[in-house]
Amino acid sequence: MKITKILLIDWCLLPLSILSFFTGLELHLAGHGDSHEEWHNWAVAHVIASLLFLVAGIYHIKTHGKWYRSLLKKGRSRKSKITLAISIVFAATVITGIALLGVEGANSRIGLWHYKIGLLMGLFAIIHIVKRKTAFLSIFKR
Repeated sequence: MKITKILLIDWCLLPLSILSFFTGLELHLAGHGDSHEEWHNWAVAHVIASLLFLVAGIYHIKTHGKWYRSLLKKGRSRKSKITLAISIVFAATVITGIALLGVEGANSRIGLWHYKIGLLMGLFAIIHIVKRKTAFLSIFKR
């Protein structure tokens, strides 16, 4: 079975997105608790999962560079609204996540923004995956 580079990256993104989302939720919940050690452990897990997700996401965007170039030349189409939205939310999530690296402790304003944007990212990711389920599952038809 020959697996294309794009499908391999897509399949790597699925568990990484789940891991990043789950650890982000746990990190947020730990921020409301009393245990700094628990918060710290979830923070480390979230940073690792999110960095792996970021790397895979960059490769994913790179493999779809032709789509992004056509978007710049032709403008957006009706079919591209969710993809464009997830791209913007992905960038906002990354930017606020990087900004958090310079923040000490839990419950910061930028952390709350990152959390809310991350929730939106999770929603758009689900929609993005569901809309492409046929292509996503094509790996099993080979």
